[in-house]
This record gives sequence, C-alpha cells and structure tokens, in this order.
Amino acid sequence: MSQDRLPDGPPAPPPAEGGEPVAAQERRLKHRLGFWGLTAIGFSNILGSGWLFAAMFAAQIAGPASLLSWVGAGLLSALVALVMVELGASRPEGGGTVRWPLYASGRLVGTMVGWSVLLSVGGTAAEITAIMQYSAHYLPRLYNGHTLSASGLGLALGVSVVLTSLNWFGVQLFARVNNAVSVFKVVVPTITVIALFASGLHTGDRLTSHGGFAPYGYAACLSALSAGGIVYSVNGFQAPLDFSGEARDPRRTMPSSVLAGIGLSVAMYLALQLAFLYAVPERLLGNGWKGVDFDSPFGQLALLLNLQWLSSLLYVDAVISPGGSAYVGVAIDSRHTYALAKNGLLPRTVMQVDRRFGTPNRALALNLAVIVVFLLPFGGWQNIVSVMGDMYLLIYASSSVAAAVFLFSPRDRLPGWVPGLRAIAPVAFVISGEFVYWSGWHDLRLALPLVLGGLLLFLFLRRQESRATLRRELGDGAWLVVYLAALTLLSWLGTFGGSGRLRAPWDSVTVAVLALAVFWWAVTAGVRRLDRG
Repeated sequence: MSQDRLPDGPPAPPPAEGGEPVAAQERRLKHRLGFWGLTAIGFSNILGSGWLFAAMFAAQIAGPASLLSWVGAGLLSALVALVMVELGASRPEGGGTVRWPLYASGRLVGTMVGWSVLLSVGGTAAEITAIMQYSAHYLPRLYNGHTLSASGLGLALGVSVVLTSLNWFGVQLFARVNNAVSVFKVVVPTITVIALFASGLHTGDRLTSHGGFAPYGYAACLSALSAGGIVYSVNGFQAPLDFSGEARDPRRTMPSSVLAGIGLSVAMYLALQLAFLYAVPERLLGNGWKGVDFDSPFGQLALLLNLQWLSSLLYVDAVISPGGSAYVGVAIDSRHTYALAKNGLLPRTVMQVDRRFGTPNRALALNLAVIVVFLLPFGGWQNIVSVMGDMYLLIYASSSVAAAVFLFSPRDRLPGWVPGLRAIAPVAFVISGEFVYWSGWHDLRLALPLVLGGLLLFLFLRRQESRATLRRELGDGAWLVVYLAALTLLSWLGTFGGSGRLRAPWDSVTVAVLALAVFWWAVTAGVRRLDRG
C-alpha cells in the first residue's frame, strides 16, 4: 500500500508544506537505528519508575506468587509483541501503532485509537512529575503539600524543555543519549539486587513461609498484574516499533530487538522481586506481606539494612530512571503525533520533518505544549494518569485486528514473517482485553468512557460527509464502540473492583468469549472494507 494514499482509495492527501507530499516527509526520516539502539529504546521505555515500586506492591497483593505474575506478564507481552513485530517489519512507518489500525479498520477506529494516543501524552508528564517527587528528597521546596510549588513547576517545565531539545537534534543523538541512560538504568538495579542479596539475605525459605507461596490465593496473581503495577512496568515494549521507519533493516532487527527488550526487562524485574522478598526484615512480616509498606521501597529497605551508600544511589536513580523513560516518551509521543497528522486527526503541517536532523520537530513542539498543560496542578489529573496503560492495551488490541485483517485479505496480505500469526493474533487480542479488564473498575470507569469520547471527535471531523459514507465508516468501526461499552459493563459487574454480580472465574471467561467474538467481527469488517477498495 502506498504511504501517500489513504487506505480507502481517495487521492493522495494535500502536501504537508510547500508543495511537498507526505512521502517526501517520510524520506527525510533517517534510517540509522540498529539492533542495539532499538533494544535500548525498548528496555529504557520498559524500565522506568516502575522498578522502584512494583516489587513491593506485587508482594503486598500476591506474596511470593507475584513471581508468577512477572513471568505471565512477560510471556503475554511477548505474544502481543509478535503481532506488532509482524506489522513493524512488514510496514515500517513512523508512528506505526497509530497508522495500522487506520489502514485495516477505517477512520472511526483510527480516530478513536488516535484520540487515546493523544490523551496518553500525559504519561510523559507523569514521569516528569515523578522526577520532581524524588528530587524533593533533596529539594523540599519543590512541593507545597501534594502539589508542585512555583519553583517546582518551573523546574518541571525546564526538564520538559531539555528532554524536547535533546530529541530535536536528530535520531542519532537520541540513540546515543538513550544508550548511555540505559546503561545506568541497568547498572543501578543490578547493584541493588547484588547488594540486597549480599547484605539483607534472611535465613529460611521466604517463598513458602508466612502463609505459603500464594498466601492470598492464585487469583491474586491476576490482581497483581494491574494493582501491583506489573502491567504498567512491562508496558512500553512497543517503543522500537514506533521507530521502525528509522531502522536500518527493520525486517531483521525489529523482531529480535522487541523480544530482547522484553526478555531483559522481565529478567531484571524477577531479580528485583526475589531480592525484595528475601531482604525484607523478619520483624516486618508479623502481619504477612500485606503489612510491608514503604513510601520508597528499595531506598528505605537499604537504610534498614544499613546500606547508606545504596540508599543514596537509589534516590539518584529515582530521578534518572523516570528521566530516561520520559526522554524516550517524548520521542515516541512525537512519532505518534506525526502519525496522527498523517491520519488527518491533526493539521498536516504538524508532520513536517526537519531537513537537517530528520525529526518531526513540529510534533515535538506540540507535545511540549501538551506536557506543559498536563503539568499544571488542575484537579483530576492523577486519575487520568492512572489509566494510561489501559489506553495502550487498546492500541495493542487494535493492532492484533490489523495484523489479522492483512493476513486474511487477498488484496493486502502480510508476508507472514512471524510463524503461526493466524493463531497468535486472536490470542493476543483476547489477552489485551483480559489485561484491560483485570486493571479493575476503579480505572476502567474513567479510561473507557474517555476512549469512547473519540467517537464524538470522529462525528465532528466527519460532519460534512454524506450519510452513505458516514454509515459505511460507522459500520467498519462499530466493533470497537461495542467492545468498549461491553468491557465497561462487565467491569462494573465483575469481581475486579466491580459489584461482584458476575463471579470469578466466570467474569474473566465472559471477557474472553466477548473478545473472541468481537475479534472475528472486526476482522471480517476489515477484510470486507479492504475488498471494497
């Protein structure tokens, strides 16, 4: 499919600027990222502030069985990643995770997914806020209670400008800086694991004592996926795919770099979880794992074990790790915004690519403005931040549909570089739906209605279309609207923070059946749409 034609067959879109078509902007992107650069991007995006907290919260919810949660999240993430790898390797394009749903499912799905991505720019602002929170350990004047002070807000804005500036001057500089940050992000958690095992190892088998391996039942492993921060922590493996348009050899490097990023990150998280389980002092376990509570888990644990040097190092890394994730986040958000302009959700001028540096600088500037808005201390922002992961899971689900549509369509078939993709795609869609459901009613009651707001945006943008065209486009993407509404209802009825009217495990079974039915509906609609031309 030509990249300067929309998927439903109309003429090429208007020039981005100065008479130059979209394809000309695509050619300015520099193809300089190799395996290690892409792997570092994925690893850095996954290993952000989550490693500083997830081990404790997962232990509180599931006890030692939290180890199973990490393994399961890694395996399921790899499965979903295989679908996106096929798309990234066969259709390398800047902001591909936004573009593929548009190609396969039409403008309604493309608009709703794009709307979700636009909202999720706030995730980068959240990482910057985390930097401020940990910096307050040294600079207490950054905060007035629980809100940033004037000086704190000024510093946060300064960090935002610096991160944007570093991304401004080319993908090669981005890769070099990210590689350096990734090295630090590997070294500090590794030192933490070694130091805790060397100095805080307690006798006895912590994996079976204090209530057994699964003191709160194995169902708690599912709750730990979301409430324990595990989904949030492993989320972000798609980062290399958003740079597929800037990879030297995407077919060769994309699959290995994505899976390597997941594997390295999960191995690190497992080591940190084990270290935490064995290092907690016995006197803190009188009320079981639920009674272990720290404001700064590894930092305070290091102090309890008389590891002053490790505690100081951890507070420094608590600034650098979120900073590295925010740095990658700024770059990824700019590629998403670039793709949204290609989709027509934003003005075409936003996708202008700088001739010298090969970066979408106008998209970077727009995202900086969005980050600044999210940094302002207005009410409800923390509630929005808590549901960013659900929005990305919905993007993964729509990508699974796109992969299946391209597989089954005789007009636009994928080469099939990932073996067994016909079976993997529906499983990945179901898994994404389960992850969304397991995040709980508390988050979904805000996240899913927000995403459904994309339907209103679609109707506004297409208000001048003929009734026949509008009906056709609504029919192509109706599956996503029905799916989100049904997930919202099941979340309210279910046992993950809902009313409990639908008992476990039948609530998760119902979600799986719903997801499978919607998947085949979506694929059938997408294939029919492509056959229509």
